[in-house]
Amino acid sequence: MLKWALIFFVISLIAGFFGFSGISAATATIARVLFGIALVIFLIFLVLALLAGQAIL
Repeated sequence: MLKWALIFFVISLIAGFFGFSGISAATATIARVLFGIALVIFLIFLVLALLAGQAIL
């Protein structure tokens, strides 16, 4: 998912460089949403891993 966020971010930068502000804003929003989802999933898995580690000890 981070890969897709990075791809959309690069597309946003390229579109912004060439003056396509609408496409740039849309892809930046998509990249931001995908990064947020990936961050939430990472935090959930981190908490689950910490809880599983404590359950074993």
